[in-house]
Amino acid sequence: MQLTGTLFADASALYGNEISTFPDYPAEIRAPHGTVSGVSGFQVHIGSNEINTPGDFCDVLVAMNPAALRANAKWAKPTATVIIDTDTFDEALIKRAGYATLDPITELQIEDRNIIYSPITTLTKESLKDSGMDQKAIVRCKNMFTLGMCFYMFNRPLEFTYAYLEKKFKKKPALIEPNKKVLFDGFNYAANIQAIANTYTVKPAKQEKGVYRNISGNQATAWGLIAASEKSGRPLFCGSYPITPATAILEELAIHKNLGVKTLQAEDEIAGICTAIGAAYAGNFAVTTTSGPGLSLKSEALGLAMITELPLVLVDVQRSGPSTGIPTKTEQTDLAQALYGRNGECPIAVVAAHSPSHCFDAAFYAGKYAMEHMMPVILLTEGFLGNGSEPWRIPSMKDYPAIKPPVIDRCEGAFKPFERDPKSFARKWAFPGKAGLEHRVGGLEKNTAGVISSDPENHAKMVAERAEKVARLADYLPEQKVIGPDEADVLIVGWGGTFGHLYTALHELQDEGKRVALCHFDFINPLPKNTADIFARYKKIIVCELNSGQFADYLRAKLPQFDYLQYNKVQGQPFIVKEIVDAVNAIL
Repeated sequence: MQLTGTLFADASALYGNEISTFPDYPAEIRAPHGTVSGVSGFQVHIGSNEINTPGDFCDVLVAMNPAALRANAKWAKPTATVIIDTDTFDEALIKRAGYATLDPITELQIEDRNIIYSPITTLTKESLKDSGMDQKAIVRCKNMFTLGMCFYMFNRPLEFTYAYLEKKFKKKPALIEPNKKVLFDGFNYAANIQAIANTYTVKPAKQEKGVYRNISGNQATAWGLIAASEKSGRPLFCGSYPITPATAILEELAIHKNLGVKTLQAEDEIAGICTAIGAAYAGNFAVTTTSGPGLSLKSEALGLAMITELPLVLVDVQRSGPSTGIPTKTEQTDLAQALYGRNGECPIAVVAAHSPSHCFDAAFYAGKYAMEHMMPVILLTEGFLGNGSEPWRIPSMKDYPAIKPPVIDRCEGAFKPFERDPKSFARKWAFPGKAGLEHRVGGLEKNTAGVISSDPENHAKMVAERAEKVARLADYLPEQKVIGPDEADVLIVGWGGTFGHLYTALHELQDEGKRVALCHFDFINPLPKNTADIFARYKKIIVCELNSGQFADYLRAKLPQFDYLQYNKVQGQPFIVKEIVDAVNAIL
């Protein structure tokens, strides 16, 4: 179903539609067949106007077995079309899915939907009976038959998927025509049956001129890091250990050796960040990628990067926790760990991406701040962003600022490695092997001259200077913006991947005549300098996030003069727009 959804999304993007996707994977590696926990879903929202979320409720639901229907029937609109593969709705699979009766449609109370009962497995076998493929391979093609049905319903062209099949099976040409045939047969089947009364025509969106592509958040993150490497002139090194849902960043970076990218799949999370720190010392733009459990393991080494004041970007693609939690589901529950999860006085700059395409900019600027200010930066994304996708206008790199790391090649007199720029408080970046710039690095406290020191006054001074360097980053951040009126009854506050849902809810509330505005944060530590000025203009502030209130608590600590209401969700799923609308209406 992931491939089916991806192909539908890609075809829609190439056609010119606005799209937003939400792949929803099972949390277990091998969940029991036919159970609700094993359902794999892919949600696609297409439109001719601006699209900011994968949508709340669907117009078409494809359920390939009883478990898929049980897991997703609640998301089908009253006017929805529901396509089911009747070949899989036998007594055994119905019971395994947890139904109390043998009539799933009645039990789920969806009799009023437009139910299309299709023997998809049988039709796929009939379509490919002369293909020469074995039965197991033929049955696997039923997703392509279903994709053809959806292409008919939404008037999607088949040519884009034909081109994909030709490319994918270039080394196995015998599979090209059978897959094309079953796709075409599914299209014709949907056209010929009378159950589908109407088809949908979603015209291409009017977009700013340029070259567009569909991009996922993880891919955009990787490309943003490469762009930062290019702009800085420093080669990119990524030391990481695979972990859901961040692995795709490492995989994408590994493809681009031609751009000077070096990648190392380390034996564990600790080795991943430690190799990156070593690479930073040697003059590389250093990156490590992970998710919540890996961030825990990297915490001591992250403190090492902070005290040595070496540039490092740590990307945390957040997932449901604690511990292994629900590893394929999305949440924003690592914020407190990113802000405070280290020993000693160890403040770290934290930025967050707010959409799949914005992951490019977030990664670029995380790299810029890390290298120019000589410090580690945590970039928070989420499984919802990393796996999700949307159209992205490919930018020109001339529109992005230069990155100028404070590299030093020589110095007059004795080199003092922790002597600071008076404005940014950044130290110089001296690579090993340069005469006259020899210096010590390591976790022990040092003085400005780089000499190990346990002097109490020196320790207090260095702790304060490292904290001040992070605080002074605010001088280099853009001012925080507000979407909506400068003064209103309610200010909705969010951060990270909730942007699309909050933005859509804002417009629904404004359409209802409500005086509301949205303040969405990409920069968390430090906060933009005008944050307090913004908050002072609104009667009520409600902080909406996919955790139990971590950003709200952080704001209470940083800006205690304001009262913060909260709306929180910790279910491993993104917000639903209606949830936000109802929460705001409840406080008006």
